[in-house]
Amino acid sequence: QVQLVESGGGLVQAGGSLRLSCTASGSIFRLNAMGWYRQAPGKQRGLVASITSSGLTNYAVSVKGRFTISRDNAKNTVYLQMYSLKPEDTAVYYCNAQSVSSTDYAARDSWGQGTQVTVSS
Repeated sequence: QVQLVESGGGLVQAGGSLRLSCTASGSIFRLNAMGWYRQAPGKQRGLVASITSSGLTNYAVSVKGRFTISRDNAKNTVYLQMYSLKPEDTAVYYCNAQSVSSTDYAARDSWGQGTQVTVSS
């Protein structure tokens, strides 16, 4: 099993910044791509940003230029630095990790519990 623990959500005014963190632990042989998704009320969960183990990044068009994803492979941690936040960024943010299990070498797709980000206007 892989556990993902997120932190850093909260309430911020429009134009403000927040930094989310997500640390993976458990039966991990190799941690591959990690990413952040978000889900607003009444909407489907969608990709915000992702990063491969070698550092290649991908962003949703709506956040490109405002959000930065990074990771610390030594700490099994991925970060999402969010700048110039807008009310439409309000959502529950979920961490995702693609990994290979150390017990059976099977691929794993793991999710965090989610952290609320609320941007007030």
